[in-house]
Amino acid sequence: MEDYEITVPFQSLQALGCHVDGVCPKKKVGDICTTAVHDFEGDQTYSEKQGHNFTLTTDFDTIDVSSYNALVIPGGRAPKYNEKVIEIVKQIVEAGKPVASICHGQQILAAAGVLQVECGVSSDL
Repeated sequence: MEDYEITVPFQSLQALGCHVDGVCPKKKVGDICTTAVHDFEGDQTYSEKQGHNFTLTTDFDTIDVSSYNALVIPGGRAPKYNEKVIEIVKQIVEAGKPVASICHGQQILAAAGVLQVECGVSSDL
């Protein structure tokens, strides 16, 4: 996952007093996910560098979707192919809870078939 796409929303929501969890397919509570930093460094394409270590706070075996008020999906590689990710997205959307997605996170919404339900951009903006 891209460093700023996970750390900025995670820490910002925590700063506002929200309880925030981080979860990743095939990982457990306490596991570390190394993030990636994409830097253009003056080139026309970006280079990828190792980012921060992000510690997961829950896992798919213990997650209770009904206990969450919203979902933030950072960009990343291939989570749209994980059925548990798709199931969680569908449950959150069906419950009428807000969902935010960043960069490749929209691919998860498309794979879950939920984009035709709501407008892709809030009218509040």
